[in-house]
Amino acid sequence: MKKELVLIFLIIISFAAAFFLYPVLPDRIPIHWNASGQPDDFGSKEFGTFFLPVLSLAVYLLMFLLPKIDPLKKNYESFENAYFWIRSSMIVFFLLLHGFVLSYGIGYRFNINYLIIPLISLLFAVIGIFLPRIKKNWFVGIRTPWTIQSDRSWEETHNFSGKLFIAAGIISFFGIFTPFPYILLVASAISASVASVVYSYFSFRKNG
Repeated sequence: MKKELVLIFLIIISFAAAFFLYPVLPDRIPIHWNASGQPDDFGSKEFGTFFLPVLSLAVYLLMFLLPKIDPLKKNYESFENAYFWIRSSMIVFFLLLHGFVLSYGIGYRFNINYLIIPLISLLFAVIGIFLPRIKKNWFVGIRTPWTIQSDRSWEETHNFSGKLFIAAGIISFFGIFTPFPYILLVASAISASVASVVYSYFSFRKNG
């Protein structure tokens, strides 16, 4: 329960910052930035201020409920810690991103690429670290027809996929020093995902 309180506290911080800064924020707030780190789309004050806290709360509630409705709910006990850290990394990601949006709204200016790229890279790496610890379930991990049918395929695929996502995180991070950071980020994520699915098939075939 103490762990849940930590996540709830982080979400409360996000909402508190939104309400505190709302009176001084402009009527239009940047909600999208281009590859050069410059804002190229703006939303209403309400949307820009409260969207990320609401999204963070929604993700928290969804991931809190998933183990309770999963037919394989007992398996969550064996990777409870890994599941907590994956959830935590997502909540922290939303919190920091929200902090950037609010900071930009009140006048601070810096290149978002130096925040977004490292954050997403770290998120990839955290997922990669904990993927091998995830046991079979219907909602979290590399869920393909082959991993669901075979415990061996599930285990092998998640061990393999974990390494891929750590590599994707490293590649994405160093992409910030190139002219095309988002291309590397997206390509790394897609490559890791597709390779994981393909590997799950061959693992299933190998293990019968």
